[in-house]
Parts: sequence; structure tokens; C-alpha cells
Amino acid sequence: MNLKEKAKELKTDIPAVFLSLKSSDTPVVAKVFACITVVYALSPIDLIPDFIPVLGYLDDVILLPALISLTIKLIPDTIFEQYRKEAEGMWQSGKPKKWYYAIPIAGIWLIILWLIAKAVFF
Repeated sequence: MNLKEKAKELKTDIPAVFLSLKSSDTPVVAKVFACITVVYALSPIDLIPDFIPVLGYLDDVILLPALISLTIKLIPDTIFEQYRKEAEGMWQSGKPKKWYYAIPIAGIWLIILWLIAKAVFF
């Protein structure tokens, strides 16, 4: 599978992970990772901002696909294939960006800034 095919597959995998998050058949551990994956994928704020050279794009190229593949491995194959079929074409116009998904990422940045301020000033 080449890179273009893998990227196209990711477009259906993110909505499939989102749909499997709502399923009662999905194990709890998979739901936790699915929640982290969906929040990070739909958040308009990245963990590492894109304006930082090289590192800004590495999270989109490495972190998101790694989260997706880990989550898919934790979801039973039969459940995930069902939701993959259901998710085809779900987000054809691009993934939705919701600002409330940015709250956990903004929280992480606030904790980091607080720790830096505490180390410098106290």
C-alpha cells in the first residue's frame, strides 16, 4: 500500500474510530484511545504548533497516524470493519473542526506554561 492509499484510508478511519467510540461493543481501553484520537484529530489546535519548523508537521505525520493505528488495533476487527463501511464518505468535504475539541490541547499547553512559570519565578 503506497502513501496516497494510506492517506485516503485515514480519511475513513477517523470517522470509523468516532463511530466505534459510540458503540457499546467497543472495549473500554479502545474507547479511551478512540476518544484521545478523535479529540486530537478534530481539534483545531495542534499539540506542536505548525509554525515550528519540522516539528510542527511531525505530529500530523507521525502522532495522528500512530494514534489511529493503535486505536484500530484495540477495537475488534468485526466492529471496526462495520463502522469503516458506515463511515465511507462521511467527511468528504474534510474533517469538521470543532473548537470545543481544542479544550484538552489548550489545557495541556496551560499546564506546560504554568510549570515553566513556576520553575522560572518560584
